[in-house]
Amino acid sequence: MVDVSKWPLFTLLSAQELASIRHACIFGTSANEAIFITHDDEVYVLGLNCSNCLGTGDSQSTIVPKKLDCLTGKKLVSLSYGSGPHVLLATEEGELYVWGHNGYSQLGNGTTNQGVSPVLLSTNLQNKRVTEVACGSHHSLALTLEGEVYGWGYNGNGQLGLGNNGNQLTPCRLIALQGFCVVQVRNRRSAMFLDYYKTCHSLTDEGLLYAWGANTYGQLGTGNKSNQLSPVQVMAEKERIVEIAACHSTHTSAAKTQSGQVFMWGQCRGQPIVLPHLTHLASTDDVFTCFATPSVMWRMLSMEHDDFLTVAQSLQKEFDNPETSDLKFSIDGKYIHVHKAVLKIRCEHFRSMFQSHWNEDMKEVIEIDQFSYPVYRSFLEFLYTDSVDLPPEDAIGLLDLATSYCENRLKKLCQHIIKRGITVENGFSLLSAAIRYDAEDLEEFCFKFCVNHLTEVTQTAAFWQIDGNMLKEFISRAGHCGAFKN
Repeated sequence: MVDVSKWPLFTLLSAQELASIRHACIFGTSANEAIFITHDDEVYVLGLNCSNCLGTGDSQSTIVPKKLDCLTGKKLVSLSYGSGPHVLLATEEGELYVWGHNGYSQLGNGTTNQGVSPVLLSTNLQNKRVTEVACGSHHSLALTLEGEVYGWGYNGNGQLGLGNNGNQLTPCRLIALQGFCVVQVRNRRSAMFLDYYKTCHSLTDEGLLYAWGANTYGQLGTGNKSNQLSPVQVMAEKERIVEIAACHSTHTSAAKTQSGQVFMWGQCRGQPIVLPHLTHLASTDDVFTCFATPSVMWRMLSMEHDDFLTVAQSLQKEFDNPETSDLKFSIDGKYIHVHKAVLKIRCEHFRSMFQSHWNEDMKEVIEIDQFSYPVYRSFLEFLYTDSVDLPPEDAIGLLDLATSYCENRLKKLCQHIIKRGITVENGFSLLSAAIRYDAEDLEEFCFKFCVNHLTEVTQTAAFWQIDGNMLKEFISRAGHCGAFKN
C-alpha cells in the first residue's frame, strides 16, 4: 500500500480522484509524468508529456488527468519507461502496447517515428504472451509466458545482450539466455559525459541473477565498473533471489532474497556501490524511496486496500468494543469497554490493580469519580492508540490523571497539547494547572507566554480569580524578568 498523494504531481488531484486509483507510476527524467489505473480499469495520464510519452495523441502537457480510451478495460499488468521517455505496457492478455520517443527504434516497430498514442506491437512476437516489460534509456526488453526474453532499440553498450553493439529495430530473442526460464527482467540506464550507457538485469526461475551492459556506477554489482557485452551472473554466493529492481534514470539496483533480505548497489545517494550491499529495508521499493534520485517509481505500484491489520491497528479497533471486552469503566453514567490484559500490559497502575488482589480485580464494572468522562476515556484510548486528541482545557484534567498514575509519556503529550492551545484567555489558568501538577517545563512555557502578553492576560477573569499567593508569586517572578519596567 502506497499513499500516492505524497508525490507532487498527485497533489493536483481531488480526494475523489485519489480514492479511485488502483495502480500508479511516476516516471520521466525528472519525475514530471504520471500514469494511473482506476478500480474500473480506466487509464489516465498527466504531466509534462515529453516526446508524447503520455500517449494522448498530441504534444500538450496537462495538469488535468486525461483518459487513454484505447487502454480502457485492458487490465494492465506491467509498465516501464525509458529516458525519452518511451513507454511499454503489457496487458493481462499478453498484449504489448508502446508509445513515446522512438529515436532508436525503442518502440520496436522498425521505424524511428515518434509514437503519439499507444499502439499494439506484434512484430516478431506473434503467438507470444508478454508478461513483463522493462525499458532502458533508449532500449526495451519483454519477457514472455514461456520465459523468453526479447530486446530491441541505442545497443551501443551491448545492453540488449545480443553479443554485439548494433542497434535492433524490432524485437529479437536474447540468444545468451536460451536454455534458461527467465521470470523477471529489469533495465537501467546511467549517464557519463554526453553519452547514455545502459544496464540490464534478468532473474531466472532458479533465483539466479544475470546482468549486462553499462557499469559506470557499479550498477551491475560485479565488484567493478567494467561494461559487460553479455550476461554475467551476480550475487552467485547469495541465497535464492525472488525480486530485482532497477530504474534507467537513477543508476540504482536492488534485489530481494527468499528470506526477505534487501540488497542495493550502483548509484546510492551519490555514492557508487559496486557490490550488492545488505540493507535493513523491507522492500526494493524502499531502496528507491530512500536512495534514488529523482523520485520516480521503478514499477507500477498498487494502491489496493487489503484486510490485513497490524497488531497496533487491531488494538485500536478493539478499544471500547463491548463484544470483546471483559471489563467496563463507569464514569458520569457512561460505560467504556476495555480489556484487562491490555491495561495490565500498558499501565503500571492497572498491573498493580489486577495482580495485587485489589477489590477492583474481581469486578466487571469499575466506578470512577475522580475524573470526568472525556478525560478518562482519552486516557484509556491512549493505552490502545498511543495518541491523545483533547482540547487544552480537558488536557489539564488528563495531565492531573497522568501525574496521579505516574504516566510520564502521557504527561508529556498533555503538556504538548496545552502548549499548542494556549491563548490569552486560558494562559493564566494553564499556568496555574502546570504549577499544581508539578509540570516544570510547561510551567516555564506558560509563565513566559503570560509575561509576553501581560497586558491582555491581566484583563482576563482567570487572572483575578487566581489564588492570592500564586498571584503574588507570579507578580514577583514577572518583576524579576523586567515585565514592569515600562
